[in-house]
Amino acid sequence: MSGTFLGLPAFPQAAAEATADPRLRANLRHATHTIREKRARAVAELADWAELRAAAKAVKDHTLRHLDHYLVRLEQAVTAAGGTVHWAADADEANRIVTALVRATDEREVVKVKSMATQEIGLNEALAAAGIRAYETDLAELIVQLGEDRPSHILVPAIHRNRGEIREIFAERMADWGRPAPAGLTDAPAELAEAARLHLREKFLRSKVAVSGANFMVAETGTLVVVESEGNGRMCLTLPRTLISVVGIEKVVPTWRDLEIFLQLLPRSATAERMNPYTSLWTGTHAGEDGGDGPSEFHLVLLDNGRTATLADRVGRQALRCIRCSACLNVCPVYERAGGHAYGSVYPGPIGAILTPQLRGTEGALDASLPYASSLCGACYEVCPVAIDIPEVLVHLRERVAGQRGHRLERAAMAGATYVLDHPALLRAAERAAARTRRFHPRRLPGPGRAWTDTRDLPAVPPEPFRDWWRRNRG
Repeated sequence: MSGTFLGLPAFPQAAAEATADPRLRANLRHATHTIREKRARAVAELADWAELRAAAKAVKDHTLRHLDHYLVRLEQAVTAAGGTVHWAADADEANRIVTALVRATDEREVVKVKSMATQEIGLNEALAAAGIRAYETDLAELIVQLGEDRPSHILVPAIHRNRGEIREIFAERMADWGRPAPAGLTDAPAELAEAARLHLREKFLRSKVAVSGANFMVAETGTLVVVESEGNGRMCLTLPRTLISVVGIEKVVPTWRDLEIFLQLLPRSATAERMNPYTSLWTGTHAGEDGGDGPSEFHLVLLDNGRTATLADRVGRQALRCIRCSACLNVCPVYERAGGHAYGSVYPGPIGAILTPQLRGTEGALDASLPYASSLCGACYEVCPVAIDIPEVLVHLRERVAGQRGHRLERAAMAGATYVLDHPALLRAAERAAARTRRFHPRRLPGPGRAWTDTRDLPAVPPEPFRDWWRRNRG
């Protein structure tokens, strides 16, 4: 993955700092509670939600098992429709491809549709290093970009900002990006939206190159799909002459019939809408000068960047089912308190806790801590529209982390516990010894165990082992 987030503190330290910020916690609590309540009402309208969820899981699992076949089929369909397909093994290769494609147009500005994949690879920074300026056109992404900030939510990247903060960002920074904010701008939502609209309008009309991601790719026809709520995506996908789409290889679905399932699940899980206000689909290029919509030059960059390695993990691969709805973030008690920045990745929350360590590896301190950024309450699994068992993957990744070098004490403790539990006589002796010495037991552990008991008491040992009690009362 890109080095954009490298050098940040591991989750425990970052979360400790975030939870001490009362304004951040208030912003997150208000936003997540509002979104999840609306989502629950939207989902309840569909009597067959469970069946749709099971169908989506089945389609994704089938596609991942035969991913090589469907990617080749997709490439053939895109090429037949006039597009060009590029394969990128990692972030650096993807950035080089996109930078070269933009340079070939002699343009030095691009407009962008909200894209997790381009954030993942640090594309904006790579383009800037090449003298190319990328303008984010999604409202929340615009706020993040103007504020020189980082996204903190998959669906609502500026969820950690309130209206007053957004007004200050617009007033102070819009002029640096081409058009100042209107004088006397207030924090009224309508005024903020109008300021963003005026700021972006000239960029839409001027830009000859657009960069996007895609929510889905249909192998059957080579069609790409972007769903969004503001219309900025539609402008980017239809006005510029050149369109470059950077998409993770897991976003492919076999057929249009399969796509129909996800177009029911995604809007209700993401924005609590029955359907997206804008669902843009394009297949290849638009030829001719008859005024039709769409690019005359289309490039699809298929991004691996750790996905093939994730696919090889029988348990972990289910993270690749994710359709980026962010429902898991909105119900997660850890995310609600710590916020997205604490995860040190473009993918925050429960899905980030399992996806990022698989894409980047668990060797670094930041990524090794992410599988522990959960209470394992299971709320994320309950709301996931493609039934990713996030708690199962978290435990799986914790096992992987614990098996790495540097966890000798934990491994020794587990080995000792395993030996005792495998020998009933030794277990009985240990239970009796613990019961007889219970008055001397500390409420806090010393040394390395102190971190665990800083936030909880050790459970009290009963006066006698259960086996002894049973023998005395029921024997």
